[in-house]
Amino acid sequence: MTESFTLPANGSFSFEGRQALVTGGGRGVGEAIAREIHAGGGKVAVSDVDLEAAQAVARSLDSSGSTAMAVALDVRSKDDFLAARDRLVNAWSRVDIVVNNAGYAKRTPTQDISPEEFDEIVQINMRSVFLSCQIFSEHMREHGYGRIVNITSLAGQNGGTVASPHYAASKAGAIMLTKYFARYLAGSGVTVNAIAPGPIDTAKTRLSGDQIARVEGEVPIGRFMEVGEIAAAAALLASDRGGFFVGATLDMNGGLYLR
Repeated sequence: MTESFTLPANGSFSFEGRQALVTGGGRGVGEAIAREIHAGGGKVAVSDVDLEAAQAVARSLDSSGSTAMAVALDVRSKDDFLAARDRLVNAWSRVDIVVNNAGYAKRTPTQDISPEEFDEIVQINMRSVFLSCQIFSEHMREHGYGRIVNITSLAGQNGGTVASPHYAASKAGAIMLTKYFARYLAGSGVTVNAIAPGPIDTAKTRLSGDQIARVEGEVPIGRFMEVGEIAAAAALLASDRGGFFVGATLDMNGGLYLR
């Protein structure tokens, strides 16, 4: 018999009884994902290196703080990840969902990229995914349930259209870490998947007018993606209904890269 399945009235997947952490949740894609999970009835910890931005989002979700909290988190720091895990466990008993969204892009000309800048991009975009998966996966496995969603990039698949090499390489590494941890955790009740967005217009990724026109002309669908579209995909992977996605990378690029 096919299991019946309906969406809540607000259109979100149901996250009733689930607790989530979203990194880089103070704005843009991360904020949209935090709002999507919260709209589905989940508790959400909005984490960001900019604590004031995280606090503003958390307050807008629930001013009482019972279903939303802000967490200061620099994804370069293992200690910050450990502290975030402990805070959520103390407040909500467990962490069911982690969305690794925090990222950083710099469009430095290739010949001008210093070793220090290269390492910084890799730490933020790739090593952070390893640290988060390493720390939270064991906690989730102990509880027999978990969803980890890594926000990567089309640049990690095709080398990028306007991205610099260190950004593209770090995002490719995040996709490979997704596959590794998905296999490592398979059968434990914990899934790990990724989303590879194409062009999206946010404060973090904003292009110049000429670049916007050029990229829009290259995208078959003819426009940039909206943050809500990524949030909807993240909600699918983070939901109970997403349990058969294992090591998948969802392509969201408007037809710019087909495989």
